[in-house]
Amino acid sequence: MSMALAVALAAGAVALAGGLAAPLLARAPRRGRAVLTATTALAALLALVGGAGGLLGGGGAVELPIGLPWMPMGLRLDALGGFFLLVIGALGLPVALYGHGYLRHESQLAALAFFLPLFLFGMIGVVLADDAFTFMLFWELMSLASYFLVVHEHRQPENRKAGFVYLLMAHLAGLLIMGAFAVLYAAAGSFRFHAMHDAALSPLWASLAFLLAALGFGTKAGVVPMHGWLPDAHPVAPSNVSALMSGVMLKVAIFGFIRLVWDLIGPDAFQWWWGTLVLAAGSGSAVGGVLMALQQHDLKRLLAYHSIENVGIILIGLGLGMLLSQAGHTTLAALGLIAALYHTINHALFKGLLFMGAGAVLHAGGGRDMEAMGGLIHRMPWTALFFLVACISISALPPFNGFVSEWLTFQTALMAPQLHGALLTAMVPFSASMLALAGALAAACFVKVFGVVFLGHARSPEVAQAREVDGWMRLGMALPALSCLLLGLLPALVVPLIDRVPQALLDASLTAVSGGGHWLWLVPVARAQVSYSAPIALLGMVVLGGLVFWRLHPAGSAVRRAPLWSCGNPHVHARMQYSATSFSQPLRRIFAGFYRPQEHEHAERARHELLTTRVRYVVHVGDRAVQQLYRPLADGVLWLAARVRHEHQRGLHAYLAYTFATVLFLLAVFV
Repeated sequence: MSMALAVALAAGAVALAGGLAAPLLARAPRRGRAVLTATTALAALLALVGGAGGLLGGGGAVELPIGLPWMPMGLRLDALGGFFLLVIGALGLPVALYGHGYLRHESQLAALAFFLPLFLFGMIGVVLADDAFTFMLFWELMSLASYFLVVHEHRQPENRKAGFVYLLMAHLAGLLIMGAFAVLYAAAGSFRFHAMHDAALSPLWASLAFLLAALGFGTKAGVVPMHGWLPDAHPVAPSNVSALMSGVMLKVAIFGFIRLVWDLIGPDAFQWWWGTLVLAAGSGSAVGGVLMALQQHDLKRLLAYHSIENVGIILIGLGLGMLLSQAGHTTLAALGLIAALYHTINHALFKGLLFMGAGAVLHAGGGRDMEAMGGLIHRMPWTALFFLVACISISALPPFNGFVSEWLTFQTALMAPQLHGALLTAMVPFSASMLALAGALAAACFVKVFGVVFLGHARSPEVAQAREVDGWMRLGMALPALSCLLLGLLPALVVPLIDRVPQALLDASLTAVSGGGHWLWLVPVARAQVSYSAPIALLGMVVLGGLVFWRLHPAGSAVRRAPLWSCGNPHVHARMQYSATSFSQPLRRIFAGFYRPQEHEHAERARHELLTTRVRYVVHVGDRAVQQLYRPLADGVLWLAARVRHEHQRGLHAYLAYTFATVLFLLAVFV
């Protein structure tokens, strides 16, 4: 067994031990919180180290003497598993430190201390699994543990409903994934991944396995239109759990898709429409997610919709890679895969940071409703700074990490002329334009979020009395903020590491073609085409900012301060500020055909109809997928259940008639 695999197994063992020890510490909250922090932080640190070792080529395989009688559990650490194990550790460590402060006043710590390490253990097991049985075992453990974390505050009806929908969709996804493995098992005659990898599949069976995997993992990742559970489940969970669910668990679904489609089925079996389908799903998720996020005033619900958007961006990279691989351009396919993986770790970091920032605001008494916030930058300056870093990163602005991965995705899309076929040459530029639109809308959305939450004046007494969070929570937010900056400044050092994944899956290397480049310059394919230097871009921004500052404030001149102009009104009130609803009103008008908002205006008048004393404006934007897909489906199921109940309650003669009809049917078919 290699050292990296041993460290990875130790990470899982520490997480499992931490979860099992929780019931013993239920009566000592302070000690239980310390043990929870220590075990989850140590497990995440070991996952980080083991994942880095696996990515650098130090992987291996092992069979544990447990499992089914005829098949012991198989575990393997390769470049793909190592990368996702590294993602788990990179966010799990700061979330563990953050949780030590966040859970300070938690009254039901025992349940969290039991299920949170098990959730981490399940995710580690999924990325290390080397056979379908082990994969599904850890997959279900991950889903069940996260369900109990979602319904942690189960006294709220909203939480119970969100947990029920999440559990339903998670098991539907599990059934679809089992179907994909069943197809591969029929061809390989074994549950082992290496046997499935070597099995020959006809195009029909390969396409069936791909569709089942795409639906199953897409449901778990929150791809439109299977995303209905995600905007409800993520906001109601504790914020440290929300950070892990959105930042890591969705990526485990991306891992499963890559493992099954890119590794087990293999690039040689790719059909042209597979990549087109993934590209279309990614484009729809990217734009649909950010459009829905723009109209939210619940801070955590808004972040949940942005997770859908970023999963869409990852799928655009994967879809481009599949199309280019099927066309025989393996080097460019490696670029698409690297872009998707780079955005995977980027999203884990800045989305985890955003949920931790939202949790800090919630912890300080701000709640989740942005309409009641404002002015928090004066009371929570460190939280505001870290949240601003995450806002810039997710908006894909240089020099932070979100720009790098989206720039690599655009570079892959620019290779579209090398594809043949009218559909492909039209589809790829369309997806690139959707990616650009999603980026612009995301920037607008986070201008709204930061402006409404942290700038201006407080809109409620609770927010006016908010205080900065403690050192543990600040440390937990500082680590991903620093990582966002480093991944944005030094992409030329990160890409060669990620390049080991396409080397294993596609037998193609991007750095071998580009020559590896220099730490200062990121070269996607060849220097003659295009390159990007984040350090030089940062230097340019610093110089430009310095010149502007020098021009506005030349040496010796004092900063001129003046009263705020308020259209002649002598009293400046917080209600004069832009609210979340009013900020997004122009875009609601532009995309009214998509939103179909329900607007209501109530005017209160005193004695005369012209004397209006108060106007109340209410707008509601529902999720189109929920309204037009899930609710009709639920109504159909309820109608069918009512019909079955009606038939079930009929008399004995009806049962005899059914039995007679069944016997006649069987005789007609088999005799």
